[in-house]
Amino acid sequence: MAGHAEAHGPHRSSLGFNLAALAVLMALLGLGAAYLLDAAGRGARTQLHRLDAETTLTRTLGGVDLEIPRSWFRYDEQRIEGFAKQVELRLELPLGRAGSTEAIDVTLVPRSRARPSAALLDGVYLHQFLPEQLDGPPGLVGKPLAPTEGYEHETVWYDALSAEPFVAKCASAMTRGAAGQCLRTVYLGPGIAAIYAFPEAVLAHWREFDPLLRDRLKQIGAL
Repeated sequence: MAGHAEAHGPHRSSLGFNLAALAVLMALLGLGAAYLLDAAGRGARTQLHRLDAETTLTRTLGGVDLEIPRSWFRYDEQRIEGFAKQVELRLELPLGRAGSTEAIDVTLVPRSRARPSAALLDGVYLHQFLPEQLDGPPGLVGKPLAPTEGYEHETVWYDALSAEPFVAKCASAMTRGAAGQCLRTVYLGPGIAAIYAFPEAVLAHWREFDPLLRDRLKQIGAL
């Protein structure tokens, strides 16, 4: 009897070991499958996000149908289709230092609701200029405005040599370390004007500013 029991001892031990090894293998396979499913899910979500960002929406402004990528809209609530009184976008353009990107806020409105900055230069700003002239980006003249009619701490920068000058009105930063902010308004295609809001440092690249913006806005049918 003792010999019979000893003969089955190793067999039972081997069987237990095999069962334990099989259980570990199944657990590892299950864990691997879970990782694969998670990775697949994350990949699918990323792909959906990319597709979503590339989807265009049609907004009708000033009688013009604009085909705008969803990722260009500044606010989620504007990511709908249909007629619009104005369209608010945010574009990342290489207008920062050493070619870094800067966010340019673009508000598209009907032409009847805006006056171009170049027209305001002679019609409004010129009559508010103070005597001094400021140093700034090469090619631009900086004239501070009189602190009346809401122009306190504001400066107009313009290209004095052009028949259709680049003009931007900039407000000084109100807090230490903050950046001054500028506004520039232009007419685009028939029926549409654009109001650009951007950091004052972007003025260093004023010559590239309009061509880059026009190229982007041409893609959506704004001109």
